Amino acid sequence: MDKPISKTNQKAETKQVDLDTGMPDLPKKELFAITFAFLGINMAFSLQSSQMSRICQTIGANPNNLGFFFIFPPLMGMIVQPIMGKMSDRTWNRFGRRLPYLLFGTPIAALVLIMLPFSGSLGFGYGSMAAMIYAATAVCLMDLFSNICMQPSRMIVGDMVNNKQKNFAWSWQQVFSNGGGILATILPFIFTMFGMSNTAKRGVVPNTVIWSYLCAAAVLLFTGLWTVFNVKEYDPDTYAKYHHIDPDDRKKSVSLWKLVKTAPRAFWEINLVQLFSWFAIMYVWTYTTGTCARNIWHTSDVTSAGYQAAGNWYGILTAVYSIAGIIWGLIYAHAKAGSRKKWYTFGMIIGGLGLIWMTFVTTKTTSIIAMIMFGIGNFSINTIPFTLLTSSLNGKNEGAYLGLFNVGICVPQIIASLCSFFLFPLVGHNQPMMLLLGGISLLIGALAVQTIHEGVTVKEG
Repeated sequence: MDKPISKTNQKAETKQVDLDTGMPDLPKKELFAITFAFLGINMAFSLQSSQMSRICQTIGANPNNLGFFFIFPPLMGMIVQPIMGKMSDRTWNRFGRRLPYLLFGTPIAALVLIMLPFSGSLGFGYGSMAAMIYAATAVCLMDLFSNICMQPSRMIVGDMVNNKQKNFAWSWQQVFSNGGGILATILPFIFTMFGMSNTAKRGVVPNTVIWSYLCAAAVLLFTGLWTVFNVKEYDPDTYAKYHHIDPDDRKKSVSLWKLVKTAPRAFWEINLVQLFSWFAIMYVWTYTTGTCARNIWHTSDVTSAGYQAAGNWYGILTAVYSIAGIIWGLIYAHAKAGSRKKWYTFGMIIGGLGLIWMTFVTTKTTSIIAMIMFGIGNFSINTIPFTLLTSSLNGKNEGAYLGLFNVGICVPQIIASLCSFFLFPLVGHNQPMMLLLGGISLLIGALAVQTIHEGVTVKEG
């Protein structure tokens, strides 16, 4: 797959360039096309994070065992992304370098996305093992192919965007991600407002959730294909020129283990922060619906209208923190490169305080304020680490390193899920207390940000 692609940026030499690398500034329309796929991709992930707990409990999953379902998504990411990153580093054909994977993954991701909400509609029975196995399989497939869509989109940013535009590009990536999150998570609420039933018989997922997934699948397909047909990746020689590497290096295969051993210092330091960040986010995904149901609607009965209303409200809160992230992202897009760690620290602190506050809210209004604060932290966690990492890589094995970096996102989620099996009983099966633990974890992560040393410190591979 070494045939150079034909879609080369022929006008690169006349554009403004980054003085450090010589890589040209990209026009806004190209940055739009590169990041647009995140709108649909994050619709899928946002529905999963905001509705998976609700769906699993609706079909009969024990709240004590929710961590089991939340292990599968990071496990899929851990397996898929390093392998795909390494493979795409050596892929160059007439369709591109990263884009062939997006072209392959997008239609399948849209198809498997709609499996989960039908978990209760296939006659398996409430709480049956068959229903649980089907739901777990649906989650695995959804995450497998959504990751195949997400990782190439991230890698293209690293491949084509110079350091001067990195803050802008990663901010817009997160703006589209948050936009997808907003659209996905308010859909059940909107469908309910227009008269669609938000309840169903025991063990069946409400139509509001099912139709939200169907809409997300359509948007995922459209935005993914938009990026595929509107982005022109650099050919191998141009890429090597802009990244100051030997063009023949693309023919060399370096093992993932060797890449781990020669990883830049920042790779490990950022991953330490990620440990605390994603531990917290996992508990937000898992326990916020139950927290809202208990604190605001005063119920823990998953079949009640109050619990289903809490599920809708968590969708609204997800939209709230996504909007907060968009606004914060537009501000951060113009931040100076040297201030990234300060922004990162501030975001983690505000996000942690927001989760701690969320533990004790008793009204919708106070939950909105708490989630606005968390939204600033969530944006920081999903954006700034990638900016810091890609500015610490020399471009030779960037896809593989971004894939390996995802392991540092997935492992904390798995650890958090496993820890929940003893932490949840330890706090008296109190879901709000799990958010308190998440908030404390973010505050610890803010301290860990100070250990990060940004910049290329070793020669990769």
